[in-house]
Amino acid sequence: MNGISVFTGNANPQLAEDICKQLDVSLTKVLVSRFSEGEIRVEIKENIRGKDVFIIQPTCPPTNENLMELLILIDAARRASAQRITAVLPYYGYARQDRKDQPRVPITAKLVANLIVSAGAQRVLTMDLHANQIQGFFDIPVDHLYAINTLCDYLSSKKLKNLVVVSPDVGGIKMSRAYAKRLGAGLAIVDKRRWSPEKTEVMHILGTVKGKNAVLVDDIVATGGSLIEAIDVLTQKGVKDVYATVSHGILSGEAVSRIKNCKALKELVITDSIPLTKEKRVSNIRVVSVAPLLAEAIRRIHGEQSISCLFDETRA
Repeated sequence: MNGISVFTGNANPQLAEDICKQLDVSLTKVLVSRFSEGEIRVEIKENIRGKDVFIIQPTCPPTNENLMELLILIDAARRASAQRITAVLPYYGYARQDRKDQPRVPITAKLVANLIVSAGAQRVLTMDLHANQIQGFFDIPVDHLYAINTLCDYLSSKKLKNLVVVSPDVGGIKMSRAYAKRLGAGLAIVDKRRWSPEKTEVMHILGTVKGKNAVLVDDIVATGGSLIEAIDVLTQKGVKDVYATVSHGILSGEAVSRIKNCKALKELVITDSIPLTKEKRVSNIRVVSVAPLLAEAIRRIHGEQSISCLFDETRA
């Protein structure tokens, strides 16, 4: 592809390489290192003047480090006279802080959006935002993709029978309904009460799940506490096997040990929006790649084509 430059920081270089393979382009050489005192050093090693630049950098943990790398990469590209700069964020950090739900708290998702725009990004490409309204936090175009097709294709390949798709909360009903429609499955909802940002209690299951194979659908799994609690309740309600599909596998704290030791969970299927380190690779965690999805979006953006066909399946 002529006139395009794709590069990355240290957040997820493997995903960037996989995207470049899909696009049949070489990853632009960029130095992203640290000075002795820890400050981030960036140097673009190739000429990008007049290029359509795509910076692939999920702001996953360590979030602050990866976010700062992204901002500096954008600034470097702007000062190197790139024609257009698109920040590609397969995972958007700080997305859970998207509203002022308590006194004296920030809306950090908006702050991060301001920083990305101020650094010089002219477009954002992201996937499965924790809250759809974050698109409105930007004063530049935002293309919001969904991993539903990639995850459903994997589930379909397993030829599971008698399925019910389970939404982890009321807010996830729309996406869960789209999964149910795609898989030809029933729909159920977990009724839970949130006590803190990372602690919830499952109260009830709304819908018929007894004797069925359940697919829990969510966008993020962090500590895994809510996921395992929902699986326990589903098991008590007579579910046969439980699968979970999650777009972003943060897997912090005791998440990996919880998932590994959960006998009722047949598989947790996540995407490679966040890299899965070796110590987090356990037998019941599967990773599917969103590189083809992101590459096709980049190809269409570069060619000034519509990308709406890439997320039509979320309409239900």
